[in-house]
Amino acid sequence: MPVLTSVLDTQGEAYRANRAAQLRLLDRLAEQLELAAAGGGERYAARHRDRGRLLVRERIELLVDPDSPFLELSSLAAWGTEFTVGASVVTGIGVVSGVECVIIGHDPTVRGGAMNPYSLRKTLRALEIARLNRLPVVNLVESGGADLPTQADLFVPAGRIFHELTALSAAAVPTVALVFGNSTAGGAYVPGMCDYAVLVDLQAKVFLGGPPLVKMATGEVADDEELGGAEMHSRVSGLADHFAADEYDAIRIGRMIMSQLNWRKLGPAPDLHPAPPRYDPEEILGLVPPDAKVPFDPREILARTVDGSEFGEYKPRYGTALVCGWARIHGYPVGVLANHRGVLFSEESKKASEFILLANQTDTPLVFLQNTTGYMVGTSYEQGGIVKDGAKMINAVANSTVPHLTINMASSYGAGNYGMSGRSYDPRLMFAWPGAKLAVMGAAQLAGVMSIVGRASAASSGREFDEAADAKRTAAIEAQIESESDSFYVTARLYDDGIIDPRDTRTVLGMGLSAVHSTTVAGRRGFGVFRM
Repeated sequence: MPVLTSVLDTQGEAYRANRAAQLRLLDRLAEQLELAAAGGGERYAARHRDRGRLLVRERIELLVDPDSPFLELSSLAAWGTEFTVGASVVTGIGVVSGVECVIIGHDPTVRGGAMNPYSLRKTLRALEIARLNRLPVVNLVESGGADLPTQADLFVPAGRIFHELTALSAAAVPTVALVFGNSTAGGAYVPGMCDYAVLVDLQAKVFLGGPPLVKMATGEVADDEELGGAEMHSRVSGLADHFAADEYDAIRIGRMIMSQLNWRKLGPAPDLHPAPPRYDPEEILGLVPPDAKVPFDPREILARTVDGSEFGEYKPRYGTALVCGWARIHGYPVGVLANHRGVLFSEESKKASEFILLANQTDTPLVFLQNTTGYMVGTSYEQGGIVKDGAKMINAVANSTVPHLTINMASSYGAGNYGMSGRSYDPRLMFAWPGAKLAVMGAAQLAGVMSIVGRASAASSGREFDEAADAKRTAAIEAQIESESDSFYVTARLYDDGIIDPRDTRTVLGMGLSAVHSTTVAGRRGFGVFRM
């Protein structure tokens, strides 16, 4: 396969300026990740430890195999909202006793691990990832249940958690609950729905109604242990499959359960000894301009991402604003679609459609590297069939059944987000770089469109156009869209699965590809009608 040749000047002023800007963005990211890791703060962490409990990230570290990576998901969920950054739950993909699985851990230092609307979304997305990729699930349970002031936004959609758990079990995908503390009310159905339940002595509390509710509903006076303790559920109700003496014992048992699953991946194995890229991934920071409107060549990114920097480009002279081609990442074969110069024309749309069809014919996963302002507009392009050609590309993306992994490198605007497998097109995993933008269009363009519409409205009604009010309104709209298209705002609402360091792109894609190969990798052989 041809080897990519980099022309990056690592000594140039542009490289140094780009790198400095990216490092500032990464400092901002690190600051927010520290807040997420801190959970409810030192006071509540200390109180939790004083009770002899492990913190949620300590539980995860003990659960996963030594020195194995943990791909955390939705780390900044709820950023910029009234809720704690991270949304009181930690989710991710890790390896437990050699088995790749989704891990969902409540953080009891944040309002007792209570679930708010963002932690619900985060949990449901983790379960969706498990279902789509056939990944076993390990729940680390210690939650006070719903955050009652927000119950109106929780009660109905939260039932989906139990639906997902039992659907996984029905699909023969194992689910495990390690119960370290409260698992009350609806939360009691988590161990109830899981295939395996481990309860910690004198800590686990699994019941539909606690002592106060029981007394109010029936008049009965009962204590926590007889209502829902590990001893009772192990000896009397039979809910507990395993009785754990303490938290360490529960984690040991959890690892034992995973080791006994006889679990096998269904997808093809990767090459055992993939060659690293010939160029240093560290240099990616100097490649990406801080201004999303300034284009960069995605081949330079690929030279620092794919195995051996080898890339077999597809139709390199046609539709040159979109780079397509074949490569391997950590030994897994992939097809790559990467935006170059932002705009998607008819040629790029048709090229992408054909390439996606070929990937499905060969059962090859697709990696989408987004940096697009959308499909081209204008009279000549409309007359040339950009709507039909864009529809072909979106049709191909929507009906493709090989795994998609998507990364927003710089910008993802308009229908270009759809054509490049954005969130609504079900990529198995989707991440963003810290400087990425996502919106219906750029802030200046959107504000300008609103101004033009306002002028036209004033003219049609015979009103005088207020220039001062328009300038004020335009500035406000531009500021709003700039804020709402920010990568932190986007990831807070789970429109992606997290913000990653651009230097980690190869690693994250490799872990993602490993995860999606837990299930079969098969392309679609028949597509919908393509408008010619």
